[in-house]
Amino acid sequence: KFQIDSFFNPKCLRRTHISSIPWTIIYSTMKFTAVAAALFVASATAFAPPAFVNNKNVVKSSSAMQMAFSSKIFKTQDVQLGETTETIVKGGRDLFPLLPKAFEGIKQVGVIGWGSQAPAQAQNMKDSLAEVNADTKVVIGLRKGSSSFQEAKECGFSEEDGTLGEMFDVIKGSDLVILLISDAAQAKLYKEIFAAMKPGATLGLSHGFLLGHLDSIGEKFPEGMDVIAVCPKGMGPSVRRLYEQGKEVNGAGINSSFAVHSDVSGKATDLALGWGIAVGSPFMFETSLRSEYCSDIYGERGILLGAVHGIVESLYRRYQRQGMTAEDAFVQSCESITGNIVKTISTQGIKAVYDQMSEEDKNTFKIAYSASYKPAKEILQEIYDEVSSGNEIRTVIMHGDRLDRYPVGKIDGTDTWKVGEKVRANRDEDNIPLNPFTAGV
Repeated sequence: KFQIDSFFNPKCLRRTHISSIPWTIIYSTMKFTAVAAALFVASATAFAPPAFVNNKNVVKSSSAMQMAFSSKIFKTQDVQLGETTETIVKGGRDLFPLLPKAFEGIKQVGVIGWGSQAPAQAQNMKDSLAEVNADTKVVIGLRKGSSSFQEAKECGFSEEDGTLGEMFDVIKGSDLVILLISDAAQAKLYKEIFAAMKPGATLGLSHGFLLGHLDSIGEKFPEGMDVIAVCPKGMGPSVRRLYEQGKEVNGAGINSSFAVHSDVSGKATDLALGWGIAVGSPFMFETSLRSEYCSDIYGERGILLGAVHGIVESLYRRYQRQGMTAEDAFVQSCESITGNIVKTISTQGIKAVYDQMSEEDKNTFKIAYSASYKPAKEILQEIYDEVSSGNEIRTVIMHGDRLDRYPVGKIDGTDTWKVGEKVRANRDEDNIPLNPFTAGV
């Protein structure tokens, strides 16, 4: 009888302080993205919308369910997804000449922070605007004394030419403030950030966490402020890498959702679309800021940072209990996922994993799949409830407050990771097994 053990503890998986948490190591070494995306799409639609929102504090925003928007600058087109017609903007370098119009009135874009997204988005936007001689400067804002000043300088930003400075100085001088600091820092500093923004400036986000935090404490964004979001569907390094590759194929990159939470100026949609095109998004589709943070945090806790890691840990231990060596258990769990399973999903779709199996392996797959489905769904339901109720957001804030006293450990000290280092060092890409039980889970 199969039992998922040590699946994961969702409250141990944080978004704060990127350099210290395990998922960055997992992301950089194990290619989980395709499996994570497939699992997320399969599970995300099963749960109800957030229950904790106070409607009195909600700024009227575009609804992700309407799936339609209009632009005065960029050509839109409709695509059919099942029974839903959704409006999109198809990006590409051929649209760069329209960027000056989209950024009209934006003399300075302040990119605040230097985590995963900021280096990529800032460099991409800077390059795109420069290509069409747009009169808009991209400036990096960092906290005083930050070690990231040197990294930003290495990417071409400098205090001498006015493209690098202290974060609040940059915020005060920016017409578009793209806030890419950690969730905990946003929750701690949002009042100071709002106060520093000049009248008429637009707040840009790449994650809806701040709205979730404001909802949970009964507050809202300042009146009279445009609030938009552009959310690339990939990690920062891939946003930059694929943008650079796209120079040869007219805009290959990372797709982005966008949201217009507040549009006082009447120009917010076109500015958001311009931002997305400038960072290299080949397709832009609409969401709402609230839908974004519920789906994003749920996806992180339930899939990207939770399920794949939890599946590896549980199977790694199960296979050893059945008599495998630690090395073989790692190969049959982690290597099987990041090797054949991911590659098959990426190139042929998730059903092809099952279709290529023998009848005996298909039966093993069915046993594992059936045993895993209900406990996994129960955990995912709990995660969604925690996110939509605001509990998860409050937990993140409290965690950030005690991080200096109780820092998060790294995953590289675990038995699984240590064994994995040895296995990966001797990896034979052509002989990675596709374990049917692992695939079923």
